[in-house]
Amino acid sequence: MDFPLPEGLVALLADLDGFIDAEIVPLQQQDDNDRFFDHRREYARTDFDAGGTPRPEWEELLAEMTRRADRAGWLRYGLPEEVGGGGGSEFEMAVIREHLAARGLGLHNDLQNESSVVGNFPVVHMLLQFGTQQQRDEFLQPVLSGDLRIAFALTEPEHGSDATWLETTAVRDGDDWVLNGGKRFNSGMHTATHDVVFARTSGEPGDARGITAFLVPTDTPGFSVDSYWWTFNMPSDHAEVSLTDVRVPSSAILGKEGAGLEAAQCFVHENRIRQAASGVGAAQYCIDRSVEYARERVTFGVPLARRQAIQWPLVELHTEAEMVRGLVRRTAWEMDRRPHREISDRVSMCNYRANRLVCDAADRAIQVHGGFGYTRHAPFEHIYRHHRRYRITEGTEEVQMRKVAAHLFGFAGPDKRP
Repeated sequence: MDFPLPEGLVALLADLDGFIDAEIVPLQQQDDNDRFFDHRREYARTDFDAGGTPRPEWEELLAEMTRRADRAGWLRYGLPEEVGGGGGSEFEMAVIREHLAARGLGLHNDLQNESSVVGNFPVVHMLLQFGTQQQRDEFLQPVLSGDLRIAFALTEPEHGSDATWLETTAVRDGDDWVLNGGKRFNSGMHTATHDVVFARTSGEPGDARGITAFLVPTDTPGFSVDSYWWTFNMPSDHAEVSLTDVRVPSSAILGKEGAGLEAAQCFVHENRIRQAASGVGAAQYCIDRSVEYARERVTFGVPLARRQAIQWPLVELHTEAEMVRGLVRRTAWEMDRRPHREISDRVSMCNYRANRLVCDAADRAIQVHGGFGYTRHAPFEHIYRHHRRYRITEGTEEVQMRKVAAHLFGFAGPDKRP
């Protein structure tokens, strides 16, 4: 692995910036669309009378952004050519997502709902790896065009990261399966047409085998979206879902019966490395803005940048950002060359360290900017509120550390000991 970025990737980033400046920045600036990104953002985005879900006009703006990105060939860059993608590697995607986040808040890359000019499509990767040909034909292109939306239902009211203890069950009934149970923080359910529901079909609680993934249409009788959780970062599309005698055919199974957690790992690995890269980019944005402000802000006749109380915390963050950036890029590079399961501990390292880093950087940026930093007119509270959730979602940082420990001590991974 060479440390300098390949010339082709550097040129690609420049072209990407050119597209954003020519197409996306003007779109954000027209028709008072800046209300979705300035101090009014939380209220402009949230329909408080509809359960705290996103306002339709906010989602239409995001949809127009993705349409423009798709026409320009950017949206699917990280997908295989067989689905109209650019064949971008994990390494390239890590660099791109960091680069986009380092630009700061904007329509080009709003991670509150994983919206970006260069899309992140973990469901598509899951379908490509585990879906049948019939499922690919039915779902892939409609998902990419936005005509269908598939949500991901793993977390339950009594079970979050301990996915092997799911209480949702699926029982065979002839050629069908009948699902019963409930899901929590089932994101995207205000618009989802289908939900990937993970349910135990065999085995005992705690067994990794025996959990199966089902592609369930959300209009199936017995499938109910009961409420939405209002969160630290609004709007929210994180639903409480109940399943009562939900009947689906065997063709709804995604992957192999009893091996659903393999599909789940595919989904979260794609998200974890991209979130880590975005965390590094957003952290660097907070650091850079803080340095710039400290050089301009004068207190007691001296710029803040002259004070060690300002310098040293930012030096620590800048150093950590350099280290985590190297880890993320190296891990993404390895993901292009090795089975993901062999380096899942590295992915976990990236995820939990980057998520902590960006939260620390946003908090320090607020402190450096003083009272202004605490306002919603500055971007830092939004960055903190958004990235704080990633220390819980896709597996809490404690679960990520447990994964690293399992590999380190030989309890799991390629060097597993008896």
